Amino acid sequence: MMENRQSFLIIRRDNIGDLVLTTPMLEAIRKRYPEAYIAVLVNSYNAPAIAGNPFVDDVFSYTKGKHAAGASILHAHWQRLKLIWRLRQCRFDFVILPNGGFAARALSFARLLKPRRIVGFVSGEAPSGLSLPIAHAGGEHLHETEDICRLLAPLDVTEPIPGLTVVADKALAARISAGFPATFTQASGPVVALHLSARKEKQRWPVERFAELAHRLHAAYGVRFLVFWSPGDENNPFHPGDDGKAARLLIEIADLPVAPVRTEALAELIAGLSLADHAVLSDGGAMHLAAGLGKPLVCFFGNSPAYRWHPWGVPYRLLQKPSEDVGDISVDEACQAYGELVAAIALAEDTGPEN
Repeated sequence: MMENRQSFLIIRRDNIGDLVLTTPMLEAIRKRYPEAYIAVLVNSYNAPAIAGNPFVDDVFSYTKGKHAAGASILHAHWQRLKLIWRLRQCRFDFVILPNGGFAARALSFARLLKPRRIVGFVSGEAPSGLSLPIAHAGGEHLHETEDICRLLAPLDVTEPIPGLTVVADKALAARISAGFPATFTQASGPVVALHLSARKEKQRWPVERFAELAHRLHAAYGVRFLVFWSPGDENNPFHPGDDGKAARLLIEIADLPVAPVRTEALAELIAGLSLADHAVLSDGGAMHLAAGLGKPLVCFFGNSPAYRWHPWGVPYRLLQKPSEDVGDISVDEACQAYGELVAAIALAEDTGPEN
């Protein structure tokens, strides 16, 4: 049995959703080792997704070279070397690599920190430096969170896996809501977040279907809407956005109580999503952020495996067609899914512990 006073570094430097799906691991470690020092190493792009996490003592971040430009690339590399030196002085008891399989680059980075032990996945023989190897699940149909939490077994963490944790900046949320039009704030009814953007082409739902869905949900449930999208020009070859798509939708639903939420930064997306009651969106980082905020979801899946990436820890209805193309999901199916979600939430409230 290990002592409670331990130090842990969890390295998760990849996409936003991947980092959010790692937050149950942080809570599980904190519950098992309440006096431990727990730190997370992330990149500057996904860092806001972990900001304010109550189970973490420190968040270290750095800027990837591809996110820097010109002379700032040299500065980014210099800052990274300084960070490595700082983390090396911590002499962590455990560095954990919660990647979806063996991660050679993450292991190489962890070795530089000289921790006492490194925990990570292997596909075969354990490489040098990986002192606590865990066989990767491979063909087992595990959710990403279930899979990476298997790395906790050597740490004597055996409790059920918690939900996700994402913390919104309340002051930022207040500033965003202060800009909502009177047609939205003076109306009543549940608030549904509609997020238009998706990185993969097969996960993009057409604007006209969002518009029809909004009209039908408003007629049936009195719903109000927050419209989110990735800002920018869709023809930008480096960072395409959906300003044009959002403008078309806002025109089509101008007769409804709606507020646009144009999010230039990740912290703004998190704060904006925190103002919604439910969300309708495609699989991706925004979906996992909404789940981390505790929002019930209707989610559209294209060619991503739903068993691996479905929302974790919140009520949801998932739609995925045999074609694995979100464009084949009908408005009727989305309306039915939302109705089922609302009914399930009401039933759970009626049959709660107090009854």
